[in-house]
Amino acid sequence: MHRCTGGGAIALERVENAASRVARVSDSSSRPIVLSGSGLPSTVLPVADATAREALRQAVGAPEAERRSATAAVVARFPRYLDAWKLLGDLGRDPVERYAAYRVAYHRGLDALRASGWRGSGYVRWSEESNQGFLGALVGLGSMAAIIGEDDEAERIHLFLAQLDPSGVPAAMR
Repeated sequence: MHRCTGGGAIALERVENAASRVARVSDSSSRPIVLSGSGLPSTVLPVADATAREALRQAVGAPEAERRSATAAVVARFPRYLDAWKLLGDLGRDPVERYAAYRVAYHRGLDALRASGWRGSGYVRWSEESNQGFLGALVGLGSMAAIIGEDDEAERIHLFLAQLDPSGVPAAMR
């Protein structure tokens, strides 16, 4: 994950404070109360179009100085491609730009989840590759929210992530 400089210690402290508050809550929220024999449903987002995936692969392979603009071109061509929005957030020039790209990925992801049958509850697992753009954007959004001082939003996002997949955020995504 891209690291921001300047004010980093303050942002890290905010993220750690939000994470510790979520940890206290997530102990109980990670054990859902199941009222039916089938448990909570899991939703898997559809795999992105092969053309979109190839375009993003090429953007990732672009020289570093061109990678952000190449990724922005993929987003413009495939505006519903969550992995591209997530990467655009990763490549943002400052916390506000990163926050904005992650926020778009989050909202587009909610739309995609609803179109896939998700109704506001149930699991969206990291183990499904097609879910990782959305979930990764949530991680980024939570981090940027903490950096810009939106602590309540950072805490809400961390709790939402714990509810979507109680097994937790993979170490590679932290």
